[in-house]
Amino acid sequence: MASDDIAQLADALSKTHVGDGELSLKGLGLKLDDSESVAELLGKIEQYPVLRALRLEGNTVGVEAAKAIAKALESKDQLQRCYWSDMFTGRLRSEIPTALMCLSGALMSAGAQLTELDLSDNAFGPDGVKGIEQLLKSPSCHTLRELRLNNCGMGIGGGKILAEALIECHKKSTAVGSALRLKVFVAGRNRLENDGASALAKAFQLMGSLEEIHMPQNGINYGGVMALASAIRHNPELRVLNFNDNTFTKRGTLAMAQALRHLRNIQVINFGDCLVRSEGAIALAAVLTEGLPVLKELNLSFGEITAGAALVVAQAVMDKPHMEKVNLNGNCLGEDGCDVLREVLDNVDKGDLLASLSEDEGEPDDEEDEDSDTSDSDGSDECYEEIVKENGMNGGESPEKPQSQAEILSFLSNPSAENLSHMKMNLQQGVNVSEPNKAAELFLKIGSLHSQDAEANAAVFEVIDGVLKKVLSASALQSHCFLTTLLVLMGVLKGEGKMKKVPLVPGQLLCLEHAVQQEYFTQHHASVFHTLLSRNVDALKSCSSARDRLSSALEKKSHKYH
Repeated sequence: MASDDIAQLADALSKTHVGDGELSLKGLGLKLDDSESVAELLGKIEQYPVLRALRLEGNTVGVEAAKAIAKALESKDQLQRCYWSDMFTGRLRSEIPTALMCLSGALMSAGAQLTELDLSDNAFGPDGVKGIEQLLKSPSCHTLRELRLNNCGMGIGGGKILAEALIECHKKSTAVGSALRLKVFVAGRNRLENDGASALAKAFQLMGSLEEIHMPQNGINYGGVMALASAIRHNPELRVLNFNDNTFTKRGTLAMAQALRHLRNIQVINFGDCLVRSEGAIALAAVLTEGLPVLKELNLSFGEITAGAALVVAQAVMDKPHMEKVNLNGNCLGEDGCDVLREVLDNVDKGDLLASLSEDEGEPDDEEDEDSDTSDSDGSDECYEEIVKENGMNGGESPEKPQSQAEILSFLSNPSAENLSHMKMNLQQGVNVSEPNKAAELFLKIGSLHSQDAEANAAVFEVIDGVLKKVLSASALQSHCFLTTLLVLMGVLKGEGKMKKVPLVPGQLLCLEHAVQQEYFTQHHASVFHTLLSRNVDALKSCSSARDRLSSALEKKSHKYH
């Protein structure tokens, strides 16, 4: 160790105060290679009768120095907080696990009971996790409240080791009557991917005590997001969710939306750069309308969200009394969409909520296809059914009878007025709110039978009313999923996956006009539908007269909502 480093260490130690219980070498950039280089630090540690926090971040500690520090810590049973981020710059990766094992062993020997452990920015990989594995399983971590492992390069293997250690810690601590109650978990930029995230999700679900989860930039897509969504609903005290820069797509966003329905304490949601897309954004807006009462910040930036969906989100946040910021930057609103979004919020004195829109990507080209993510874009109902099953929800309905489902499929393949009159009861009873695609397709098939015959139309409207009353009386999330699916099939909203636009006839829009006037089609439903339709009225230009009647009915119904 250079003499100037020794002088700098001596100067820093001379300014510490024994009474505050914290010994800090934070940010000094010292190169601590051996026992000689840390001699003054060891002396200072000995002087602390009650050492509660040790800050070594921003220095570089070699194996021999770590062994010397560890020896001094073996008597410090009151140590609670270890701030050891960015502590191995320039060290061989093979050195780091040994150094960590030495320091961990000292904490365990001392009988320390940690509340905070920060090892962020150490790039130690899976082997580094092995260096703290025994510590995390030990009684010294039964009291752990905050664990920060940001930017450590853990990878899938490290994520699995970490998850198993947390699970074992929880089991052992529970057995002695004091279950591990971790509150803050930070592990961004670790390449955890689906398998690592899924392993950690099991630990999260078991603990059930988390208040903050930060896992940005981990290469997680739908499979891992699904597992995390299942876990977070078992953590009712969650306040902060940060999954920025992972890949949700529609399926993952629906899973998160379903999970968020269970949480009442969420204050910050960061799903920026997660490719939530329009259907996912509308699903999240649905959850906002019926829950998340203390939400303060919502980040849905860079998510390929179109203007209509962004407006639905804006309408959902308007009534949130604690809302401070909504970030929709970097989406696909277009210049006009940005202007309308600002105007909508300005009109209710909420313009200050909206973050900058300076990086908007512009309106998407009609030729653009959103099914580029082939691993997760089949556009079928299976994804929603799987989410409902995974989250233990079925909309309050019993499973459909196979006969009803068979008759629905038969009708869908051969819709006719005669079939409608024979099957109307089964069509109404068999529709499943957890299958928005089939429900929307069924509605359009029934609507295609609209005609000039008053008696035939009465039968059409009767079945339409039965189907929509059931679908739209479900949760806000389920009803929004149906409405967005219907708009995708109609070509009004750009969807994800292989779901293709259905050729429209005026009768289908006239059936919608009828539905809008019914009690089951609420003002909120009308507002959402009208907002999305008004952004793309040209999609229905082939049925312009019926479209105008529908638009008029929607505007009239939704007026009171605004």
